[in-house]
Amino acid sequence: MVKIIRDASDIEEGLKTLVLIDPRLERVAERAGPLPLRLSEPGFAGLAHIIVSQVVSRASADAIWRRMLDEMGEVTAQNYLAVTSEDVPRFGLSRAKARTLHGVATAIVGGGLDLESLNLLDDSSAFSALTALKGVGPWTAQVYLMFCGGHSDIFPSGDVALQAAVAHALGTDTRPSAKKLAEMAMFWSPWRSVAARLFWAYYASMTRRDVLPIA
Repeated sequence: MVKIIRDASDIEEGLKTLVLIDPRLERVAERAGPLPLRLSEPGFAGLAHIIVSQVVSRASADAIWRRMLDEMGEVTAQNYLAVTSEDVPRFGLSRAKARTLHGVATAIVGGGLDLESLNLLDDSSAFSALTALKGVGPWTAQVYLMFCGGHSDIFPSGDVALQAAVAHALGTDTRPSAKKLAEMAMFWSPWRSVAARLFWAYYASMTRRDVLPIA
């Protein structure tokens, strides 16, 4: 059964377990400070926000999202399809992102995708269902499952900030590749989603900027 992170107490439980599993993380936790929860409701808006966030800067992503809210009021699959077309980007979206969002919205409205029900699936099945959508890659699927689904054992090893944070925190000679980091993160199961939050918070304490993929 999938363990779901629902509130700060789950983050606290996960961190305590991680420090027992890997004592090196105690020092990382001291530097990182409080770990963010950042949960959003599952559904089209949550996935769309993650897709939109993958632009040049957070300021650009925020501007695009404001335009979408101003136009639609509520960002739903039905509302998105009502004001957009597949081939004509709006809101400042790239053509590729517009097509991805249009495909996701079409799948939801057509009944082929129920994002809310993904919480009932195991990590692998939920991940496969998301990445089967054209334009939804591993990072997008993992971040959605973490922050909209609350899955407790996800680690987006392709995230550059996580790679840099783990390298610095654990004193490795080079930044680990996505494959190597995924292997390293297996040690932090079944709380890899809390481990990811830990290293993001650690990186933020080093760089003085918020690097979490969801605001």
